[in-house]
Amino acid sequence: MIGEFLQRDFYHNRLSEYLICLAIILGGILAVRIVGGLAFKRLKAWAEKSPGAYDDFLVGRIRGTGIPLAYLAIVQASLRFLTLSPPLERAIDMAGIILLTLLVIVFTVSVVRYGFEEYSRKRGEDATGDRALRGVVSLAKAVVWILGALFMLDNLGFKISTVIAGLGIGGIAIALAAQAILGDLFGYFVILFDRPFEIGDFVIVGDHMGVIERFGIKTTRIASLGGEQIIVSNKDLTDSRVRNYKRMAKRRVVFRLGVTYQTPGTLLREIPGIVTDIFREIEGTTLDRVHFFSYGDFSLIYEIVYFVEGNDYTRYMDIQQKANLRIHEEFGKRKIEFAYPTQTLYLTRP
Repeated sequence: MIGEFLQRDFYHNRLSEYLICLAIILGGILAVRIVGGLAFKRLKAWAEKSPGAYDDFLVGRIRGTGIPLAYLAIVQASLRFLTLSPPLERAIDMAGIILLTLLVIVFTVSVVRYGFEEYSRKRGEDATGDRALRGVVSLAKAVVWILGALFMLDNLGFKISTVIAGLGIGGIAIALAAQAILGDLFGYFVILFDRPFEIGDFVIVGDHMGVIERFGIKTTRIASLGGEQIIVSNKDLTDSRVRNYKRMAKRRVVFRLGVTYQTPGTLLREIPGIVTDIFREIEGTTLDRVHFFSYGDFSLIYEIVYFVEGNDYTRYMDIQQKANLRIHEEFGKRKIEFAYPTQTLYLTRP
């Protein structure tokens, strides 16, 4: 009785064949859960022992993508035991292609995101708060989804060669019409990956100087010392010579002072030693040299060169002020007069 019931036909398949198909699906799902659980348990233990972070990501992605992919393969394999009508078989194949493409796209997007986040993390930056990085990730995701959609449409039987050719011709036309925008976009990627400056750096670009506020896909915004916002295109910025004072490990300072021509030669010889002793008292500085530089129009000129540790401009000005005050005090004790513009007129009687 049961045998006759199992041999009955329903939609070109016996009931026993439907049961076999269902058994394959349930058995396959159970096997994937058991084997996958044991395998991922060992992979997780290996990932915890490994010092790197990429293995944790890899294990998570394999579990998030591999298990659904195995389920899809089991369902597709089990349906091969049934005799299906051509339209239904085509619909099942199309559904499989769509699901497979979506799984590959999600996996690729996650790998791209992880790669950018690791790149940002190695540079000591916050990947979640970096607006520029989020913009690049979004752009990369869009490219992956477009390529995945084209691949899926091609495998579903749509003629996309004409569409691709049209997009290619249209892309060339758009590129020619938007050279400036593409140049700024390329400059954006140069800034993002080469990192000539960071947000908060004090830079000088041509005649402009200020603190970097943010940089976008087309322009970079700089807060000038005067308070106004300077907007510079990325292409102009990457083509210019950028002086980044935030990354200055030490500052080289050159300044000159002049004494009168009436200063005795003994005092002129003492001036380098006086300046040297002064800079020995000032912490955070390294004196390079002190020289009698030249004869000026109205003064004897000395050139002093020293280094200040760090890039803090206020600290540099405090040190320069302290050096100037100490030089003034020591020169006053020795009656060394500073020069200022003077003229001497000689009058003769006829």
